[in-house]
Amino acid sequence: MPARPSTRKAQTQTIRIATWNINSLRLRYGLLTDLVAALDPHVLCLQETKVPDELFPGDAPAALGFDHVVYQGMKGYNGVAILSRFPFKRIDTAPDWCGKGDCRHIAVELDLTSGPIELHDFYVPAGGDIPDREANPKYGHKLDFIAETQAWFAARDTLRRAVIVGDLNIAPLEHDVWSHKQLLDVVSHTPPETEGLNAWLNTGFIDAVRHFVPENEKLYTWWSYRNKDWRASNRGRRLDHIWVTADLKPSLRNHTILTDARDWARGSDHVPVCVELQV
Repeated sequence: MPARPSTRKAQTQTIRIATWNINSLRLRYGLLTDLVAALDPHVLCLQETKVPDELFPGDAPAALGFDHVVYQGMKGYNGVAILSRFPFKRIDTAPDWCGKGDCRHIAVELDLTSGPIELHDFYVPAGGDIPDREANPKYGHKLDFIAETQAWFAARDTLRRAVIVGDLNIAPLEHDVWSHKQLLDVVSHTPPETEGLNAWLNTGFIDAVRHFVPENEKLYTWWSYRNKDWRASNRGRRLDHIWVTADLKPSLRNHTILTDARDWARGSDHVPVCVELQV
């Protein structure tokens, strides 16, 4: 008698992916305990770790429940890391963005019951203070970085089950900044940056946080250290993002922006962002 086709659905599981610009891992490593208590992420992506690989506290993440860790860093600047409760394998197919070898990207393939998910952790260049590529090479580097990432993802016409997270250092929408008109010529919200970031997003991704929060609502993840009473003035920008490919949109369940983390003792000027999916 021939076997009947299986009617069992593929097993799904919950996955919470968080991203945080920690602004020095060694200075703020203790705050990860507070982050884990608040968000209970399965995967935590960090940016601006500022630690060379030989000094990364490789065994410490296990105490927080993350048995799988990958990192790429340098002394005093940049640096990215992924801490995971799920096994993964590292992906090394991306280019050296702008040929600088400056530790701004790391990627893995998460091993999940329903199939792998490709996860990219980015730290996009800040771009300096002057929005002119001739007068400010850092701004030119930022625009070139965004153009390269956009082109690379656009060339991948079979991209699916992929997630991009990180400090992308651009607030792309009008209500991603405290004043659209006043910040149009301020680096992080200039038209060349926002147009470039949106072109990258449109290579097959959706903005997972804005999936939950309408575009006409103010939404921030960063407040300057220069502002002593950041809550009262609330002059923020949304620089930290989570994107998912369109096929993962039905899997989105909720999001959290951990605004209270801005008040943590010796905290970062960025706050953690987390998205939960059922995949």
